Amino acid sequence: MLALFHTSLSYTLCANHAAAAAQAEEIVALAKDKGSLFWQAYGMVREGCVLALTGRASDATELLISGIAACRTTGATLWMPFHLLHLARAHAELGAFEEARRCIGEAMAAAETTKETWCEAEIHRTAGEIALMVPESDAAKAQAHFERAIAIARAQKAKSWELRAATILARLWRDHGKRQQARDLLAPVYGWFTEGFDTADLKEAKGLLDDLK
Repeated sequence: MLALFHTSLSYTLCANHAAAAAQAEEIVALAKDKGSLFWQAYGMVREGCVLALTGRASDATELLISGIAACRTTGATLWMPFHLLHLARAHAELGAFEEARRCIGEAMAAAETTKETWCEAEIHRTAGEIALMVPESDAAKAQAHFERAIAIARAQKAKSWELRAATILARLWRDHGKRQQARDLLAPVYGWFTEGFDTADLKEAKGLLDDLK
């Protein structure tokens, strides 16, 4: 079940959502068979994360809320910041922005409290996305979150997180007429990679760079 969880997580990060969902479903089935409430809960949140990333926000919020609650009954805190950022994303997609802000705040607090900071850059990137989605869209606040995400990723030498944050900030700058600034930000990050060009993040970055030529 541990192996299935990490495989599902890896597939999620590479945006291979069908494979991630299949692994998550297998976790839940195996956990039920073995009577493991812990892994059944974590399988549920893995399923919820995939739903949040594939346009099924309503189903995602239901499953993530239930799964996170079940995880907490075990006393476990592992991976909680990552799960909470996906719940925040799902709430925002549904227009529940207060809930989205609350969840992203919880994700930040959990990362700080437990020192589970591996996804801290992604938490701030998601917070920036939410700042752009609200009716009173706040580009300045979003930019601050994106810049924070980039700074964290660079400090951690986490190039994939840096690429995601640089891509979304570059797109924001492009949309505000800062095309050269956007290209200068994104090109060196993209240029660092020597493999994985068939993954969603690198394809997205390449498409934006082509647009910025």
